[in-house]
Amino acid sequence: MAFCPSCGAPVEGSFCAACGASTAVEGSPGTTAAPASPQVGGLADNVASALCYVLGLVTGILFLVLAPYNQNRNIRFHAFQSIFLHVAVILVWYVMLFILQGFALFLTPLVGLAIFVLWLYVLYQTYQGQKLVLPIIGPLAEKQA
Repeated sequence: MAFCPSCGAPVEGSFCAACGASTAVEGSPGTTAAPASPQVGGLADNVASALCYVLGLVTGILFLVLAPYNQNRNIRFHAFQSIFLHVAVILVWYVMLFILQGFALFLTPLVGLAIFVLWLYVLYQTYQGQKLVLPIIGPLAEKQA
């Protein structure tokens, strides 16, 4: 079964019923189809990789378990890096809340903002198709993938 390169809906014929995009093969006469990114199991490679980071541990483990995605080395890398990043964030919060206590009251909003900005940056870079290897946990994720 063919899928629409634009919206991912199942397609029969040369046009998508859902969005109306042409599904003609690039290079055939009269077509100007955009090059499609590699797809695994219905999701583009960059989309599946970015989704690994959305809910941290949950989506990282989910993409390591789901059959078509756990075969792709790039998606496995991002899933492991997401899991390791989320574990590191949990450890940072634990140290700040239970070990540093009073001093952490000042740092908590700053660290939370830094973690949020890092999360957005990793999501954006991954969605753009970039392989962002974070310090310390990135090489660990590469070994696991």
